[in-house]
Amino acid sequence: MLSDIEISRQAQLQPIETIAQEFGIIPAELTLFGSTKAKINLSIKQRLKDNRDGKLVIVTAVTPTPFGEGKTVTTIGLTQGLQAIGKQACACIRQPSMGPVFGIKGGAAGGGLAQVVPMEALNLHLTGDIHAVTSAHNLAAAALDARLYHETRLGAEEFTQASQLPALDIDPNKIMWRRVVDQNERSLRQITLAQGASNGPIHDGGFDITAASELMAILALSRDLQDMRARIGQIVLALSKSGEFITAEQLGVAGAMTVIMSEAIEPTLMQTLTGAPCLIHAGPFANIAHGNSSIIADDIALKLADIVVTEGGFGSDMGFEKFCNIKARQSGKAPDAAVIVVTVKALKANAELADGEARDEMSKLQAGFVNLAWHMRNVAQYGVPVVVAINRFESDSFEELAWLKAEVLELGAFGCEVSEAFTQGSQGATQLAQTVVHATEAGGEFKYLYELEASIEAKLMTIAEIGYGASGVNLSPLACAQLQTLKQKGFEHLPLCVAKTPLSISHDPKVKGAPSGFELPITELKLNAGAGFITALVGKVMTMPGLGVRPGYLNVDINEHGEIVGLA
Repeated sequence: MLSDIEISRQAQLQPIETIAQEFGIIPAELTLFGSTKAKINLSIKQRLKDNRDGKLVIVTAVTPTPFGEGKTVTTIGLTQGLQAIGKQACACIRQPSMGPVFGIKGGAAGGGLAQVVPMEALNLHLTGDIHAVTSAHNLAAAALDARLYHETRLGAEEFTQASQLPALDIDPNKIMWRRVVDQNERSLRQITLAQGASNGPIHDGGFDITAASELMAILALSRDLQDMRARIGQIVLALSKSGEFITAEQLGVAGAMTVIMSEAIEPTLMQTLTGAPCLIHAGPFANIAHGNSSIIADDIALKLADIVVTEGGFGSDMGFEKFCNIKARQSGKAPDAAVIVVTVKALKANAELADGEARDEMSKLQAGFVNLAWHMRNVAQYGVPVVVAINRFESDSFEELAWLKAEVLELGAFGCEVSEAFTQGSQGATQLAQTVVHATEAGGEFKYLYELEASIEAKLMTIAEIGYGASGVNLSPLACAQLQTLKQKGFEHLPLCVAKTPLSISHDPKVKGAPSGFELPITELKLNAGAGFITALVGKVMTMPGLGVRPGYLNVDINEHGEIVGLA
């Protein structure tokens, strides 16, 4: 079989104007970026406001493994399968960060015959949204350090006379706004700023990856430009020496930040290999952010499509949980059905085996099934019909697939289908598409995991015990102090966004299967006032990834024809 990039390059693409027209988008609502991608103007929301909403399907997965479960392949394959059975379908996915693209994960366009194309465009820059987030974020960091420098240099009274601005009295040891860059760069996690004469008070800082920026979360959760402007103004950047929050609005930088992101708020339209529309917008990671594409993209797609297929990052303990408890709260749209992607290889890798214990392949599969069973129960507790998609690999035996399907149905899933979208495209996902359609029509009684009125401690306990299977939580002294500050400042009503490893349901990436009885260590509580949630950092989770010993960029180059090669 050809590589993903070869398949993408050989595809017969339709002009993006044709994709838009067939989907119900008029030319005046498009800003073209060449012939294969276009921005959608938000004026479309007013035109479509009276349209009936379609059904919303979220694709999630079992706990990730090095083999890859094919969640995006299934998202795109299902969209193509829905199109093949006569449904107007649209996929809504996140924009890939170049950190993982050139690091270890590779691209995020799907794969095989279930891709968004051209895959190079999706994986590299697209229409510049991530760069806009990076620039707007770092403008706030520069503005904060400049204000600190000038107030320190002149003193409060002289600064106010010179600038006609009130002195903010920034505490250099309480600056909360780190810088960002869209690459994996562990050496920037901790840095020292303002070294050298006349550069301001020396203080500690650091970088996160752009996907972890609160601005990225704001982009994904905003309803329109005015909402984004208001949210950016509410961002807490630092504390004053008297302990007061200093916001982007108070610093006077919120308007300029919004201007930089004023085009990024528009989703980008692309197409799948079969010409199905796909909206790409925002790119928050699910391990350190909320892991879902934008509310705006969903809103537009739901007004035009019968069924919209979106995707939550990593397993159901990550992106799906945050979709339900953060995104659905802010969008007002709960999923009508959920698809859990699983592979035989993934379940074998998730088997909790004793050291040196030998098992045959079927026994490994049976031992690892507890992980899928956990994710099925996790999704079902939200009142959403569950369909399991077995993403088939060539090495899977008929016996293994038959056993797995029978066990899934025995456990009470709405349906279970083998997907061969990777090798067969839309035809490999038509049965899955039929089952998903029936699931969306079955109806459910969606419910949140916790109520916003509960205390922060109660919400943490609920996520830990019911969301992960832990026996409780353990807050560090820093987290305890931050908890008291959040309560005093009136932010106890916000939902929680847990930042933890995606490689285990627990906080320990080495623990497989369906762990229970562990204590969840909360190391830090970080306010994201603009995004509208509190991030709870668990264990040693990193907000800036690093490159491995053999990064993906080693394979990427340009050939003699000027074509990109080696992009995964």
